[in-house]
Amino acid sequence: MSYYSVLGLEREPFSTSPDPEFFYHSASHHTALKRLEISIRLRRGLSLILGDVGTGKTTLSRALLQAFAEENDYIFHMILDPGYKSEFQFLFSLVKMFNIIPDFKSTIDFKEALEKYLFQKGVDENKTIILLIDEGQKITTENLEVLRTLLNYETNEYKLLQLIIMAQVELLPRIRRIRNFIDRVSLKYTINALDEAETSQMIEFRLKQAGYRHSAPLFTPGAIKAIYNYTQGYPRKIAMLCHDALEITVMKERYFVDEEIIDGLINQYAVL
Repeated sequence: MSYYSVLGLEREPFSTSPDPEFFYHSASHHTALKRLEISIRLRRGLSLILGDVGTGKTTLSRALLQAFAEENDYIFHMILDPGYKSEFQFLFSLVKMFNIIPDFKSTIDFKEALEKYLFQKGVDENKTIILLIDEGQKITTENLEVLRTLLNYETNEYKLLQLIIMAQVELLPRIRRIRNFIDRVSLKYTINALDEAETSQMIEFRLKQAGYRHSAPLFTPGAIKAIYNYTQGYPRKIAMLCHDALEITVMKERYFVDEEIIDGLINQYAVL
């Protein structure tokens, strides 16, 4: 029997997969999501979402996709790993992703085909094309220049490509060094880690989403405090620690997670 059913859960509550159903709307994450929605609907162009490793950028991107799932006028394309080594490789991946068949196979042909596609979709068909790039810090300087070129395609009223880059903060100084790039950023927002109250709320939210209905809390206040002190409010670290804590709780035939269990896990991590 799986550990979560023993504890009165219906599903895994602390998976590190980016499931939007388990996306906890902290103040920072909620603001980022709503501002991204507005930027897309107004077709403002480039949105830059920054955050350290484990702050929930990928899960935020899935929540954004879900927010537009029922709207056919918005067409999303996603790049999970933008570490293309050359301009040609990057452009080829874009035309393939957009289902474009260019007449020739050169970087100029690809750019012309992309421009034609964006005008056809954005003007003739009144569709909004969104390119969402995760792990944006992996984009080479050469390919940032490609993106800058794509952002030049516009009407008198709006940008034809809505570009969202989710990246670690190390990308920002690189962007600043590229001429005429930083001034194309219509939205720049940094996701913060959770505070202690939000850490508690995230744990409670995930347990509820996983089916926990008992009146007694599954994590004691002491355990929550220890979790926050160790993770400093980073959602990925919280999820990993909570998952391990529930496994230990089941193995010890306990019914709740206390500070002793959390401290024991932290000590184990320290020697690994």
